[in-house]
Amino acid sequence: MRIKPCSHVPADIHQPTSKGCEECLRMGDSWVHLRLCVHCGHVGCCDDSKNRHATGHHGATGHAVIRSLEPGEGWMWCYADALQVG
Repeated sequence: MRIKPCSHVPADIHQPTSKGCEECLRMGDSWVHLRLCVHCGHVGCCDDSKNRHATGHHGATGHAVIRSLEPGEGWMWCYADALQVG
């Protein structure tokens, strides 16, 4: 996987707005891993989760970059460039 700087990463990365996937919590559902939208702070579930809310958030908003919220992970993914960014 390529890691490089990305022009889509905002200067100010938002903090999480929830302790879990916002949509799954409302639905009473579960998730595998959590992803943070660095543009607005939305917390969604990963693509390994059945609902794929982080990707759905990207599709609905156009927000390009997510960051892993898993302990010990700090990577980010840019949907627009389809690559891991740092």
